[in-house]
Amino acid sequence: MTTAPRLARRVPVPRTWPIRAGDVVALVLGNGALILAMWIRHGGPTELSSPAGTFTAIGELTALFGTYAVLLELVLMSRSPWLEQLFGMDRLAVIHRWLGFAAIWLIAAHGVFTTVGWGMSEGRSVVDEAWTLLTTYPFVLMTTVGMALFIAIGISSMRAARLRLPYEAWHGIHLYAYLAIALTFAHQLVLGTDFATDPVARIYWSALYVLVVGLILAFRFGAPVRLSLRHRLRVVNVVREAPGIVSVYVSGRELDRLAVRAGQYFQWRFLARDGWWRAHPYSLSAAPNGMWLRLTAKGLGEDSRSLAALPIGTRVFVEGPYGTLTADRRSRRRVLLIAGGIGITPLRALFEELPAGPGEITLLYRARRAVDVVFRDEIDTIARLRGATVHYLIGQRGVDVAHDPLAAAAIRGLVPDIAQRDVYVCGSDAMMEAVSRSLRALHLPGSRIHTERFGY
Repeated sequence: MTTAPRLARRVPVPRTWPIRAGDVVALVLGNGALILAMWIRHGGPTELSSPAGTFTAIGELTALFGTYAVLLELVLMSRSPWLEQLFGMDRLAVIHRWLGFAAIWLIAAHGVFTTVGWGMSEGRSVVDEAWTLLTTYPFVLMTTVGMALFIAIGISSMRAARLRLPYEAWHGIHLYAYLAIALTFAHQLVLGTDFATDPVARIYWSALYVLVVGLILAFRFGAPVRLSLRHRLRVVNVVREAPGIVSVYVSGRELDRLAVRAGQYFQWRFLARDGWWRAHPYSLSAAPNGMWLRLTAKGLGEDSRSLAALPIGTRVFVEGPYGTLTADRRSRRRVLLIAGGIGITPLRALFEELPAGPGEITLLYRARRAVDVVFRDEIDTIARLRGATVHYLIGQRGVDVAHDPLAAAAIRGLVPDIAQRDVYVCGSDAMMEAVSRSLRALHLPGSRIHTERFGY
């Protein structure tokens, strides 16, 4: 198998969706207003006449909107492609993060306010009321377990925990969101304000659950199964690129009809002895060519380290493609690509695929050591064939180099026409944030700074 750069093929363009981001926002807000209206229709405001009723009313509202927030989270977890097209991965990641925290706080607040309100109305202490609810009311114990799972998911999503947890553990914890939803649904069905008193509201909430489950089944399960069965992907080669870094080549049927672009990634699941149940996000590190796909990974976790030992012929199951770090986001003819470490992978593919003439593409590749530079021969070949410019920025700051090679002044020195370019950035979160600050200091508008973080 050859790894030489070649002209990228013209890939099938993914379907565009005839809705706008504003339409989705209006729909979400409209449903929130409808939920509030149904609570008012059920006499919710009349409970505000006493302290106990006020606590109970707040408990009802936090339950309704907490449940709604969780359902919205599940819509995001369904990985619906139209949401990625409308909002972009980075914005969806931010929405997912803050909506998740809001859902956890609302659900926790529901438990506290409801317990206090009911305890006050019945003349019992908070502890006595909590024990009564747990031991005598249907499905409350199950709901408490579900709430504990939501809290565990929230804690694992905090920055300090995320940095310490292996991806496998973080992803596994988040899968418990489905179990938490199942545990809390029965409680809402039996004791929920809307479910218990209004058939119309019961139908409405049931329809929301059915819609969300349908999206998950269609996009999270149905689409990947259909894609993998159609293309019958298998590992055809494994190549060591640098210390701790390997590339895996995957081939299959009709790859020329696979609608994937340079800059995108798949969730890869290798059906080997102990890896079939875990999926990992890896970008394509070469532009799609209709014959094979290539992913490249650094051995940071258990699964990424195990790629080097994948047997040839291993079946591959994929979800995706995901991501919007593609040529479609480009608004200027001239482009600057800035890669840090293994973040070169999607930019290496873009470097090959982006339509451009001589002198219109520049790549800045930051690495601590020369041995950490991946694809150097390929990059140099592409640069020579396309008339592109490459700067390798090698050295550890404060040891080999005195100043930050990606500071604003350094970027302007290397790329004097930076103000006329779109910029694609990929690397660690800290690196992307620092480079984004440098680019803003150079007065580059945010609409021309393109970054993307995996998953949400």
